[in-house]
Amino acid sequence: MDTAHILQFVDEVVCAKTGKHLNDLQRKIIEGILKQQKYSYIADTYGCTAGHAKDTGYKLLQMLSDVFDEPVDKRNLKSVLERQLNLNINFGDPTTNFGNSNTINYINGCSELPTPTPDKSGAETPDFQDGTNQVKIEMVGKLRLLGLKDEQIAGVLGLALEVVKQID
Repeated sequence: MDTAHILQFVDEVVCAKTGKHLNDLQRKIIEGILKQQKYSYIADTYGCTAGHAKDTGYKLLQMLSDVFDEPVDKRNLKSVLERQLNLNINFGDPTTNFGNSNTINYINGCSELPTPTPDKSGAETPDFQDGTNQVKIEMVGKLRLLGLKDEQIAGVLGLALEVVKQID
């Protein structure tokens, strides 16, 4: 994936989590880190001091650590982004990339969910003691924060729509 798509992905994830978009220097820093550039070089191309670029870079990497819920530094940024991009889920046309209002750009379930088995009774009732359903129930709130409708959430998690609607 090219740098422009990576930057768009990171910007969308950061905005979804913090409500703020990346600024130009933050974008330059991400791009520079991915190209293995030093902060002094990034600062020269952006037009600021190396100290300012380094301070901004440090704060940016801390913010990305919070956003992605894993440690992020200059050495592992590329692998973290590759991992996070692999979590990208698209509910719309599979040929479209970003900008689709039906696209979730970040889901961190922290564990693999087993493939749900079809429910022969017609409706699934959540067992709040069951670990699988507990993870799914916790994901409902996260997916709602990302703007998904209950119907979409039910489809993604393999839950009955009525079950999703009952979860606060």
